[in-house]
Amino acid sequence: MCGIVGYIGEKNPIEVLINGLKNLEYRGYDSAGIALKNESQIQVIKSVGKIANLEEKIKEENLITSHLGIAHTRWATHGKPTEENAHPHTVGKVTLVHNGIIENADELRNKLIKEGVTFHSETDTEVVAALINKYYENNPLTAINKALTELKGSYALGILFSDSNDLYAVRKDSPLIVGLKDHEYFIASDIAAIIDYTNKYILLDENEIAHITKDNVTVTKNNNVLEKKVETTNMEQDAKDKCGYDHYMLKEIMEEPVVLQKTFKPYLEHLEKLPDLTSYEEIHIVACGSAMYAGMIGKTLLEEYANTKVEIDVASEYRYKNIIYDRKTLVILISQSGETADTIAAMRKAKENNVETLAIVNVKTSTIARESDTQIFIEAGPEIAVATTKAYILQVGIMALLAYKTALTKNLVKEEHKVLEEAEKLPRLIKEVLDRREEYKKVAQAIYQKEDIFFIGRKIDYATSMEGSLKLKEVSYIHSEAYQAGELKHGTISLIEDGMPVFAIVTDETIKDKTISNIEEVKSRGASTILITNEKYQTDDLQIVVPKISPYFQPILIVPTLQLIAYETAKLRGCDIDKPKNLAKSVTVE
Repeated sequence: MCGIVGYIGEKNPIEVLINGLKNLEYRGYDSAGIALKNESQIQVIKSVGKIANLEEKIKEENLITSHLGIAHTRWATHGKPTEENAHPHTVGKVTLVHNGIIENADELRNKLIKEGVTFHSETDTEVVAALINKYYENNPLTAINKALTELKGSYALGILFSDSNDLYAVRKDSPLIVGLKDHEYFIASDIAAIIDYTNKYILLDENEIAHITKDNVTVTKNNNVLEKKVETTNMEQDAKDKCGYDHYMLKEIMEEPVVLQKTFKPYLEHLEKLPDLTSYEEIHIVACGSAMYAGMIGKTLLEEYANTKVEIDVASEYRYKNIIYDRKTLVILISQSGETADTIAAMRKAKENNVETLAIVNVKTSTIARESDTQIFIEAGPEIAVATTKAYILQVGIMALLAYKTALTKNLVKEEHKVLEEAEKLPRLIKEVLDRREEYKKVAQAIYQKEDIFFIGRKIDYATSMEGSLKLKEVSYIHSEAYQAGELKHGTISLIEDGMPVFAIVTDETIKDKTISNIEEVKSRGASTILITNEKYQTDDLQIVVPKISPYFQPILIVPTLQLIAYETAKLRGCDIDKPKNLAKSVTVE
């Protein structure tokens, strides 16, 4: 996703800034830019596309001599990927780069326009620059502090002022670090950006402002000077660094757009690389925990859109069942680690019966990867938090692509181009969903003191409910259950009490009216309902509305909201989010 780099020191800042941006390319971006500062001016250079395009533009410019600069790679949210919308943005004496999303940008923009400000881009970032410039009267810290009181949303900012030779940085809900070295300093959204220069850094916490000169770093909050601990990263383990996030779980959720794009890319370009499932008469999906819920979504998609017979089992049950393999069968095994003991046993049972196996797995050297007949590797990278997030999204994504290819091969797909177009834009849509953290914090605030919660849904929404419920109880320790929405009235509705939270997931067009009726049933018994959907409903329920997309991929936009609600709830409850009690990352025992 978006990347920020800043530098002040004796080196040529262009070298440091471009190198830093290149180290952040894995995050994904669609434009890039830099700003250089000397005693009298700020020079901004921006381009659309790859960093190589920016390098070519830099070569064509008559560059100022400078030892101070900021740089940015942007993934478009507010406004298309154009040079005008690329960062840095300048308004008056303020030039800045920004990660995150400003939720009240339109309101602030309209207010500033009435005050005479002219905007040249569609971005929320330019609004931030204008707001800081509004309050700037030769005191950068005062201007930044005043602006922060009006901003709603997430941000990491690297800021230059035309009449100051210093660098400023501030963050909220988006990571930013300050790298330290003798007589030179850096800012970055990820340690990877500056690891070539230093392994020492300080983490900025919420709304802390770093004032950086050539000789010193001062961190303040509410005008109070803070003592900050200097961290040292192990350069061989920087992939395992939290990179400014409070927890690995949050970092890994925020990586979902990038890892999804990386995983999807080869298959969207060459769908034939995916296995052909049409030669099998029956498919068994076998997995544990979240991986099984990804399999449930896959089962629904294969049956609904590809007319394929699918059975799904928890691996710990499958290994002991009397399975009758009387049809040509494929067993699909889903595992992040590839070392899940029950899933390994299920795989070996299939192989003993001469049944072909297909593994969807993250770790290429794992037992399941080595012993299965065919493998699809997801590109999640290291997943440190015990509760899976980005790996789960990729498992769902691969199941969706398999269902789509199977339907396509059977000539069951309408508007083929539309499905592929929506798959290509999916990473950007996930990022939009992730950037709405304030909404999820409000939901967490409403539920974190509860001890019993229900999730309901129908068809594919029920499968998504299962994962949402699991994620909440895994990390927050709140008792949570998921039910088919129509099943509640057959007994479980007796547990609904006044004020009990009930999450209802409604995305399936074919059954949504029935689910809405079920929501009314629990509301009439006192439930406090939270509706998670892909269209706005005229109701007094607390609602989270995600973009509507092809039903193959719709769960991939719903699940991140559930992950972040679980995360924020656990944070409010003071839980050990990355290492929930009694749980392990890879379950290697029965």
